Amino acid sequence: MKHYHVSKENGRVVEAYDSNFILTSILRTNDPVQISIMHLEEGGVIGYHQASMPQLLMVVSGRGEVRGAENTYVEIKTHEAAFWEKGEWHETRSEEGLTAIVIEGPVLKVSALKEKKYE
Repeated sequence: MKHYHVSKENGRVVEAYDSNFILTSILRTNDPVQISIMHLEEGGVIGYHQASMPQLLMVVSGRGEVRGAENTYVEIKTHEAAFWEKGEWHETRSEEGLTAIVIEGPVLKVSALKEKKYE
């Protein structure tokens, strides 16, 4: 067994698209599939941009808001996820901070997840 440290101290600051978060890469494959941890501090943001490939953001701690092209923010919290298709405009922000696992890949499918309905 190997043991790894995936805290924000081992990540890199991302400021593209007016962002303010720390990205810790976990895995990249030749497919290409990428798995990362996003660390947003209080007031952090993953700026508004187009998804380069299908992307799943799964919150593992904290809470924040996400939006797509429709410019309506939706709350997201621990044990919830957001999915964006390739080319979809999106943004994530957090007033209190959040940590999320992000999986990106050209053939990413989320059919096993149960979609949350908003009222």
